[in-house]
Amino acid sequence: MKMRLRNFVLWFLLLIVLAVGGAVGAAYTWMHRPMTLAADKIDFVVDPGSSPRTVARALNAAGVPMWEPGFVWMARLSERDKLMKAGGYQAINGDTPWLLLERLARGDMTQRQITFLEGWTYRQIRQALRENTDVKQTLGEVSDEELLERLGSTIKHPEGLFFPDTYIFTPGSTDFDLLRRAYQEGQRILNDTWDKRQPDVAVATPYEALVLASIIEKETGHGPERRRVSGVFTNRLKIGMLLQTDPTVIYGMGEAYQGRIRKRDLQTDTPWNTYTRPGLPPTPIAAPGRAALLAAVQPEQHKFLYFVSRGNGTSEFSANLSEHNRNVARYILGQGQRSTPAPTPAPAAAPATPEPESAQGQDQ
Repeated sequence: MKMRLRNFVLWFLLLIVLAVGGAVGAAYTWMHRPMTLAADKIDFVVDPGSSPRTVARALNAAGVPMWEPGFVWMARLSERDKLMKAGGYQAINGDTPWLLLERLARGDMTQRQITFLEGWTYRQIRQALRENTDVKQTLGEVSDEELLERLGSTIKHPEGLFFPDTYIFTPGSTDFDLLRRAYQEGQRILNDTWDKRQPDVAVATPYEALVLASIIEKETGHGPERRRVSGVFTNRLKIGMLLQTDPTVIYGMGEAYQGRIRKRDLQTDTPWNTYTRPGLPPTPIAAPGRAALLAAVQPEQHKFLYFVSRGNGTSEFSANLSEHNRNVARYILGQGQRSTPAPTPAPAAAPATPEPESAQGQDQ
């Protein structure tokens, strides 16, 4: 009787050992078996605070077949559950569950990039963010005022505050994250540029420099002329002369602008119309780049008060009205149209804000 019981116990323990060994072997095989995906690469996002279970569910939702209990125990037993980092990742066809877990623990995230171009308006920047499928949208119901409060800005208008540049990010980053980075970069560069200003500039604050830089950005795409154009506006500001620049008129027109400026548009008063109002407009009209910002605080020293486009991307400058009128007759009236700078590119899926026609074609 005792012999039978002992044999039974031994066989039972052997079965347990075999079962455990089989389970361990099966788990090891599963951990290191390459997965077959529906595509070569599949993007997925690990949200902050995700547990192994929620990560496994996110993988399955993205199209990566993951055995949820196995992934949970694999992460916990290896203590990789404490190392997983939030962000955007890629599962690659042929990955094993263990390789994927290791990637999450190391934080080997995929990277994307988004570019805000110099001269874009705030509306174009927001449109580019909305059109980017790798950006998580969180600001749909947030007003501009609330956005600026979150950013800690004392400025109440968002135009020009977000620096145009290329930003690297991981899929799943929020629109607010990217705007915050662009805002902080804009503040850093603006303050750095302001420290390099000439002693006799016509702008009194960094924000005024930003406003002037936005006009320079929209007025000329020819880099070598930025400081000269800035000198024209600086000279006008110093003697109290109207700036009379078309891009400010176009900005004030908003959606009413359909590609052409008429005389009545120049005479229609808006807060941004520099034909009807003296000094700088109340806000920037676009996002200026570094070169335009530097030109605003380091204008070229000269006596020019006018300039007109030659029609080839460069401008002709003059110091008095009679000389300017001759240039207008030569370059504008002779062509039968107002001058137009080279267009600024816009997001492929976003409606571009029409590029300005130069006001310097008018008698000023």
